[in-house]
Amino acid sequence: MTAVEIAPRSLQTERLFLRPTCSSDAGRAFDIQSDWEVARMLRTSSFPPSREEVGAWFADHVRQWKSGEAYRFAVELEGQMIGMAYLDAIADREANLGYWFDRAHWRRGYAFEAAQALILFAFNHALLLKLRAGHAYDNPASGRVLAKLGFNPLDVVQRDSLSRGETIKQHRYVLETDVELR
Repeated sequence: MTAVEIAPRSLQTERLFLRPTCSSDAGRAFDIQSDWEVARMLRTSSFPPSREEVGAWFADHVRQWKSGEAYRFAVELEGQMIGMAYLDAIADREANLGYWFDRAHWRRGYAFEAAQALILFAFNHALLLKLRAGHAYDNPASGRVLAKLGFNPLDVVQRDSLSRGETIKQHRYVLETDVELR
């Protein structure tokens, strides 16, 4: 759990609008995750996705925000949801940072832009001290995004991938705030 109570809020970047997710986002998320190229990079999502599971996951986001367990944002470009960025597994002032996007929006800097906004939110508003992130061994583009954001390599571990139905190598990273909080 986080030490601070945070009312749901939106974040604005130069090109993107990040807003707290809502149940109605489940349909668009299902469509995005139905693309194998997206889904295979999502270690904890099934493939093909289940509408019921995706819907139940989104239905729990408001509760998770209120309890400080996770802050999940729909990433919008020109009013259309193109992906998600989130902080989850929040405990002891640490969290996991993650993101995924519709394949039509890859290689345009949106992951970096959205994650950068989340890092500022994490350290300045949620008062977190450390963020963790990871990517599949065969997703070096995500590793480049994390490096550009200032994440430091931590290790490489074997993790089960639900979408792939096998164990994969996951490269893990960490980013700690350099601000001394009182």
